[in-house]
Amino acid sequence: MILPIAAIVLSYLLGSISFSVLLAKAIRGIDIRQHGSGNAGATNTLRILGKGPAVAVLLLDVIKGIAAVWIGLWLSDGSPWVAAFSGIAAIAGHNWPLYFNFRGGKGIATAIGVMASLAFLPALCAGVIAILSIVLTRYVSLGSLIFVALTPVFILILPGYSMSIFWGSLIICLFAFWRHRTNIAKLAKGQENKLGSKNPGGGKRVV
Repeated sequence: MILPIAAIVLSYLLGSISFSVLLAKAIRGIDIRQHGSGNAGATNTLRILGKGPAVAVLLLDVIKGIAAVWIGLWLSDGSPWVAAFSGIAAIAGHNWPLYFNFRGGKGIATAIGVMASLAFLPALCAGVIAILSIVLTRYVSLGSLIFVALTPVFILILPGYSMSIFWGSLIICLFAFWRHRTNIAKLAKGQENKLGSKNPGGGKRVV
């Protein structure tokens, strides 16, 4: 019992490493959470720091999710429940990071890493549809929500996946919708920022 709990705690601590905050501080000497959308993630990094740092943040956040699932598997003798909850813990760490006053991102890149590790084919199918939606609409938030909403559906449709993976993906979906609640309201009003657009009002965020 100790090792599975340790896996979940370690995954949360790993998830709490906010690469966008660290890179923004190193490159520009700023707190990225005070600029653009105020989100500590790859999309806001693209807006504030440019493509290179944004790609780095995206990849590192995905790797966090992958690593968390493997930590769960290694420390639990392959339990899918522990792997799923370790992935969820990493996403929780990204969203509410211990090291950065519990102010983090929205967890989509880390969720991609988690879901690709737990259920690669369902995540791939959902990811293709999500990417197409982003290409067509330029709304990253919409594509993110489509990804987390469709992954549990494909897990149910495609054979070979346990209910523990399904329930884990459903919790991840609920996390994402909660973190994107302001984006959902903006999408409904047609006020959501599109990919490539600058944040209205310039660089520093006004709260």
